[in-house]
Amino acid sequence: MQIEVFYFEDCPNHLPTVAQINRVLREKSCHACVREVLVPDVETAHRVQFPGSPTVRVNGIDIEPAAQGRMEFGLICRRYTGGVSFDELLRAAVRSAMQKEGEASPRQTRRSYARSCGLPLPSQ
Repeated sequence: MQIEVFYFEDCPNHLPTVAQINRVLREKSCHACVREVLVPDVETAHRVQFPGSPTVRVNGIDIEPAAQGRMEFGLICRRYTGGVSFDELLRAAVRSAMQKEGEASPRQTRRSYARSCGLPLPSQ
């Protein structure tokens, strides 16, 4: 599983979000790569479809289902909407990814984890 946290410089919610992600992963006994991605300018924000800071994606999918149709991107603070808390959205996204990975064999899961983290692949 790969989790990406997109943020702009000096975002006050960037580090608390990373801490919350790590806390949820520990609670779930889940191993995942958490990659922090700085979005330095508006051009990059449009290129990576950045709806605001922080944006969290699990295996490339925004944790907020409603965000998938958004077309407004830029260096703005992100507000998660829809009446569901950020924590619930994060837990649901991690749980879904864990279930999908659980359908894979342990060898596939180890190889996927290593590949997503840029680690050497486990031997056959």
